[in-house]
Amino acid sequence: MAELYLRPCGHLAERLRGLIPAQHLKDEMIDMTAADSLTRFPPVSMTLLDTDPKAFSAALGKSFREYGFAAISDHGLDKALVDRAYTLSEAFFALPTEVKEQYFIEGQGGARGYTPFGKEIAKDAKHVDLKEFWHVGRDLPAGHPYESVMPPNVIPSEIDGWKATIHGLYAAFDAMGVKVLRAIAVDLGLEETFFDDAVRDGNSVMRLLHYPPVKSDPGGSIRAEAHGDINAITLLLGAEEPGLQVMTREGEWVDMNPPPNCLVVNMGDMLARSTNGVLPSTQHRVINPAGARTEHSRYSMPFFMHYRPDYLIETLPGCSGPDNPDQNEPILANDFLDQRLREIGLLK
Repeated sequence: MAELYLRPCGHLAERLRGLIPAQHLKDEMIDMTAADSLTRFPPVSMTLLDTDPKAFSAALGKSFREYGFAAISDHGLDKALVDRAYTLSEAFFALPTEVKEQYFIEGQGGARGYTPFGKEIAKDAKHVDLKEFWHVGRDLPAGHPYESVMPPNVIPSEIDGWKATIHGLYAAFDAMGVKVLRAIAVDLGLEETFFDDAVRDGNSVMRLLHYPPVKSDPGGSIRAEAHGDINAITLLLGAEEPGLQVMTREGEWVDMNPPPNCLVVNMGDMLARSTNGVLPSTQHRVINPAGARTEHSRYSMPFFMHYRPDYLIETLPGCSGPDNPDQNEPILANDFLDQRLREIGLLK
């Protein structure tokens, strides 16, 4: 019965008009078997978690196993808080470059504060990404054992209300991520709270992203080259803005344009490694806009949920066997993170 809850969050039919040939639309009825990109990710309602948690886990798991992505409607994140965070994010990126660059910290791999435009490059890519971003991480108490690898946060003094709003949204994402991981654990046949300890005091990062307008020849660069995320899972708001694309198992790029106010979740490399590829970390990218959209910025706020630094990433029970032999050696989460940060040019 899980499919009854795979419902859109918004007027999906109206959003599809002009994107799908008219013969595939029947007023407000959509053929959900069509191979259109938007119907590949029918949102799973978070309300199902309360009424039928096993069905919620199964619905998410089906999408994760096939695409590495899923969309969640009715997620309950405070819209007013999210809106304030977007407002403050836009205000920061509108500051003069010389002001923003005061918050760039050398040698941290972009772990906290500002990373300038054109700094990050995807693994194995030839061109830098057309973006700038800000990272906020976990606030640790003094003397915490992880403070050597999880630096303190930076607060831009030019933006009033930053900590209450941005750090408040970080905490909300963090709690939401635990709920999603519990659903994933159930789908994998593990104890519901299996991942709780793995992400307790995890090295999670919320990224405020700004993709500036693309008004001139980008010289082969796009907003974000094809990549997989490093972390365990990523929670994303702002995916409804056109540009985000996901690669299917068949090697086809499809648009990931969920209805408004959905939360998009995708597998990262850490969890893919833990599950021995049962839950794939899917390649995705953000392509450049076309037409009038070239004049507009794109903003989004992904939350990269990480394991704690000393968590040993190894194949989980039930994720290997004769048909899927163990593919990876165990590695500490922090070692894996450093390895990947070097590959994408954020650590030297």
